[in-house]
Amino acid sequence: MPATSLHQSLRRLWALEKFSYSLRVFVALTGCMALSWTQDRMDLLIPLFLGIIASALAETDDSWRGRLQALLVTLVCFAAAAFAVELLFPYPWLFVAALALSTFALTMLGALGERYGTIASGTLILAIYTMITVDQRGGEVADLWQQPLLLVAGAAWYGLLSVLWQALFSQQPVQQALARVFRELGLYLRLKAALFEPVRELDVEARRLELAQQNGKLVAALNAAKEIILHRVGKGRATPQVNRYLKLYFVAQDIHERASSSHYPYNELAEAFFHSDVLFRCRLLLRQQGRACRVLAEAIELRQPFAYQRASALALDDLNASLAYLQAQHNPQWRGLLRSLHALASNLGTLEQLLGAASNPDALAEAQDSTLFDRDPHSLREVGERLRQQLTPTSLLFRHALRLALALAAGYGVLHWIHPEQGYWILLTTVFVCQPSYGATRRKLVQRIAGTVLGLIAGWALFDLFPGAPLQSLIAVAAGVAFFATRSTRYTLATAAITLMVLFCFNQVGDGYGLIWPRLIDTLLGSLIAGLAVFLILPDWQGRRLPSVVANTLRCHSRYLREIMLQYASGKRDDLAYRLVRRNAHNADAALSAALANMLLEPGHFRREADTGFRCLALSHTLLSYLSALGAHRAALPAELRGGLIEQTAEQLAAGLDEIARQLALRQAPSAPTLDEEARAGELEQLAEDLDERQRLLRTELALICRQMKPLRELVTQLLQPDSEAGAAQRPGA
Repeated sequence: MPATSLHQSLRRLWALEKFSYSLRVFVALTGCMALSWTQDRMDLLIPLFLGIIASALAETDDSWRGRLQALLVTLVCFAAAAFAVELLFPYPWLFVAALALSTFALTMLGALGERYGTIASGTLILAIYTMITVDQRGGEVADLWQQPLLLVAGAAWYGLLSVLWQALFSQQPVQQALARVFRELGLYLRLKAALFEPVRELDVEARRLELAQQNGKLVAALNAAKEIILHRVGKGRATPQVNRYLKLYFVAQDIHERASSSHYPYNELAEAFFHSDVLFRCRLLLRQQGRACRVLAEAIELRQPFAYQRASALALDDLNASLAYLQAQHNPQWRGLLRSLHALASNLGTLEQLLGAASNPDALAEAQDSTLFDRDPHSLREVGERLRQQLTPTSLLFRHALRLALALAAGYGVLHWIHPEQGYWILLTTVFVCQPSYGATRRKLVQRIAGTVLGLIAGWALFDLFPGAPLQSLIAVAAGVAFFATRSTRYTLATAAITLMVLFCFNQVGDGYGLIWPRLIDTLLGSLIAGLAVFLILPDWQGRRLPSVVANTLRCHSRYLREIMLQYASGKRDDLAYRLVRRNAHNADAALSAALANMLLEPGHFRREADTGFRCLALSHTLLSYLSALGAHRAALPAELRGGLIEQTAEQLAAGLDEIARQLALRQAPSAPTLDEEARAGELEQLAEDLDERQRLLRTELALICRQMKPLRELVTQLLQPDSEAGAAQRPGA
């Protein structure tokens, strides 16, 4: 039993996303530390360590071939940056001009995709590391080649480990990404289940807001998984193992669409069926399906078979029995609600089948169109077009690039003005703290300062506790590993760890105590410069951007509705066009949630529209849930069943969303609608007894969308009136 428990614990450790990353860093740092000790050349330690850190920060997920190509590009960029610093260091005016221009150019490379942006960011960091090493030797450039070669050697050493790891364990990132998707799906289903709590006057808006925020995390996980799978598929045919994960990804997409769908206002269901157990049955089933998603996530992560539990199937049987009992009561007031509940039960039944199919994805039929949309440019023309589109002051990337370039130039001016000891740490702090938005910069600034203070205090204490050089070397390696294990989740702790590593590395070649005060002062100066830059230089206040973000969300919802209606005419197809508009609608909803989260960190004057914005988010997610219900049940309908009223209403609703988006983008209050949506909703809800169930669902969902249009216009009007009383009410769920 102990051996089995140990084996299971090791499997869980191996499955952790940060473990493999940390293990590679540990091997790389330990190897360089051992080399420096055996050669008695501790002067090699700092440039080798800095090269490893820059290479690890520039690492992107890919197949081993793709990773090798990215490594070669990274090393060329690193070498060019390091040699440029060495050459220009003695000429301050040329240096600051090159620093500003290269920072702007490297940041703008983010327009080509995350992979290029990551490599560019790593190159900028390595350039500053080169400045630090030159400054360590008094600014003298006696040997042009030594320091750049050592930095690039450290980067190459880590890069080779990364390529080897990708070749040996190429599927591990796919497993971890899919496991993350199903974990987020499990949490989403649990939050969705809370909407079915049979409580009168339930604060549905607050719960929808919480659901919308979780949807943003789920969409981010889906997007990350798609990119990782796409890197494995490439231009060729997927291997059987990758094909298995691709099927699981499509299953997750289908579950997401069905989980995010809504079939009727929850307050009305709670009021009508308060004395019944039907809503409790829905809640129980959703919670069990959420639990099944979490179990599936663990099975994928640990590479174990997914044993689908029968509990959910039994809960579905109980739900159907409860519906049959209510149907037998023949209550005319329940007729429409029961039909919606039957549609909900059908949707949950299909979700149940999808979870069952996930236990053996190899048995699933091949998708009609398994193409994944590749957003990376594939020609010089596409590269030029991407960059041209971003070269405008309205572009958030352009603003960030200009802001960062001027901030680094200002930091360089400050260090030459006051001549602080170890002054180039100012530039490094500015690079890490200065983020594209004020909210993110404010968060990173606080974390950076707190982490630095914590790391300096810990370093000061550990110098006395562990004076021996070998033990200090081990602490430096451990701190470097801790930085990479925590940098994306606990940045304060990560900053403390990297500060500790720097102190102990410098103590190997000099006086680590002498770095404590300069490191603190430089961190404060660099953070101040970054904060002022994001506040003063083309600031991206989310409150000012909110109308355009909401407008984009409505446009994406409109396209999603039109694509759904096309499939009701031609038949269900999960092709690339449909999956793309569906993903864009969810991405836009997630972008609105992220913008509002950043707005809450901005100064009070700029977040006065936050309350209205959060109500817009709740309403946007409500619209998306009704659209998802239409998408979940889509199937070809004969023309005589679709009818003119359905198609006419869908087109008018899509056009109405487009018109509101257009007027919102122009900062104009929405004009009076040409369609009386409330009257049209009533007309759609006049359902004949012998009406086809698919047509009934179409009319019901379109009626629900109609009833959201008036509140939407009212919210948009409030959003365009910053001095209105819209901000007086408390944000839902706050």
